[in-house]
Amino acid sequence: MNVPRLATALTGPLLDLERKFLAAQCEIEAWFRSQWLEHAPPFYGSVDLRNSGFKLAPVDMNLFPGGFNNLNPDFTPLCVQAVQSALEKICPDARRLLLIPENHTRNQYYLQNVAALARILKLAGLNVRLGTLNPEITAPTTLELPNGGTLTVEPLQRNGRRVGLPGFDPCVVLLNNDLSAGIPDILRDIDQNLLPPLHAGWFVRRKTHHFREYDGVAAEFGQLLGIDPWYINPYFGQVSQLDFQTREGEERLAAEVERILGLTAAKYRELGITDAPYAIVKADAGTYGMGVMSVKSPADVIGLNRKQRNKMAVVKEGLEVSDVIVQEGVPTFETLEEAVAEPVVYMMDRFVVGGFYRVHTERGADENLNAPGAYFKPLAFDTPLSTPDCDGSPDCAPNRFYAYGVVARLALLAASREIENTESVLESISMAA
Repeated sequence: MNVPRLATALTGPLLDLERKFLAAQCEIEAWFRSQWLEHAPPFYGSVDLRNSGFKLAPVDMNLFPGGFNNLNPDFTPLCVQAVQSALEKICPDARRLLLIPENHTRNQYYLQNVAALARILKLAGLNVRLGTLNPEITAPTTLELPNGGTLTVEPLQRNGRRVGLPGFDPCVVLLNNDLSAGIPDILRDIDQNLLPPLHAGWFVRRKTHHFREYDGVAAEFGQLLGIDPWYINPYFGQVSQLDFQTREGEERLAAEVERILGLTAAKYRELGITDAPYAIVKADAGTYGMGVMSVKSPADVIGLNRKQRNKMAVVKEGLEVSDVIVQEGVPTFETLEEAVAEPVVYMMDRFVVGGFYRVHTERGADENLNAPGAYFKPLAFDTPLSTPDCDGSPDCAPNRFYAYGVVARLALLAASREIENTESVLESISMAA
């Protein structure tokens, strides 16, 4: 199996960080086991990582991952085992699973993801059918895939406190729809196991909530390994009540950008890092890489032109952006096929099950790669990410990927705590409604 060769600045602290991971593997895995006894992992998730050569950190965590079609098919058995492990804890006698996808009917890339996910679930021994929230679909509808396959989606039905399809009463309902547009009434207060829970959707969830939890996880892990948590954790802050169209709140946004850039610059000076600091400004809720900009100065967010304001003002489902996260920019020095790349790691239950490189030929090392024009290369693992080669160098393929898997699981643990601690948010919304 060919492992993509990484053209990476493997100097200084990052190589040292990976060495520490390998030396402390037993302690790390024991620590994770104890954490999963206290915190139930999400059913699945994906983490965008950035590797700067001096820092390896998560920059985004998706609880409704698309892109299962981009994973290396050789690792499907690992996905199947992870699904079975999750079901043993959630609903051991589960036979029927209802998968609720996004409302896309023409996005072929997304539909291929749904097909790949459904195949994994079926191989885990489940009878899987697709129920849609799309109001335009009023009868069973067959969608054709580029590979000649098909998907049949059916309008979701509710019967009392259960949802399903005609002649199909599922034990488990799995959302692959991130609920950006809000929580549909048909899914409220159902008796079935709903994964992930409603408050994990972007109608409730905020990236700043996640990274606050990640702050705590990174601090605990840093103490375990005796490392500065900064090496695995980006600085961040939040700015609320913005209006990009009227420019309301521009000064507050510029001040937060200045704060994050100042913190980063000070850390760079302390560690002798010569890179120029930058920050990422992105919508505090939402996905698909929408509402994201890279800035190197507070002046970059003052007086945005119409195109820039339109880009930042609206995200998926046409939702207006009023809150943003300002995050320390972590440059990527990984390249694949002479283009800038970043690893995206996929997990099911508490297991790392694969991933891919997001590659962009028209973006730089300090820019968002989750943008039109990106393409994907599966991470062709020699071994699972959770299994390092203790006799190999820190830079050999399994060990590089072990480091990815450790940091990705830290983000997954933060998501577990985030879900636990935001359940009350949904309850308050329900009471207000």
